[in-house]
Amino acid sequence: MFYGSYSHNLDNKGRLVIPSKMREEFGGKAYMLKGYDGCLSIYKEADFAKLMEKINSLSFNKKSAREFIRTQLASVCELEIDRQGRALLPTQLLNNYSIGKEVIVVGVWDHIEVWNKKDYEEYSKNSNSSFEENAEELESND
Repeated sequence: MFYGSYSHNLDNKGRLVIPSKMREEFGGKAYMLKGYDGCLSIYKEADFAKLMEKINSLSFNKKSAREFIRTQLASVCELEIDRQGRALLPTQLLNNYSIGKEVIVVGVWDHIEVWNKKDYEEYSKNSNSSFEENAEELESND
C-alpha cells in the first residue's frame, strides 16, 4: 500500500529516485502509464496485472472503451529500478505529460503518481478546497 507525498528532482538523465518507503514494494520492475489529472502512474507488477485484467474486461465494441484502451496501453512502459532505487523515466512520456525536473511523488493505495511539481500544487490547492464536500458526498453514498 502506498501513501504520502514526496518532493524530488529528476536527475540529468531523467531518473527518478523512488522514495525508500515505497521502493521496497516494487522489487526491480515496475510499469508506468498515463494517469489521471495530468500525472503518470507507476504500478508494481502484480497491481499492473490487475489493472490489465480490468482493461481487458472492457468491450472493445464501444467507442469510449476503444479510445480509453488505446490511450492507456499506448502509454505503458516497463521500468527497471536499479540498486539505488532509481528508475529511468522515458523522455517521451515526460514530454507528453509535461513532467518537468521538479516532481512530487504521491502514494495512491495500489500505485504511485509522478506529478509536475507546479501542476500538483495547483491540483492540491483545488482539491483541498472541496475536501469536506467530497467527503460528505462519498459518505452519503454508502
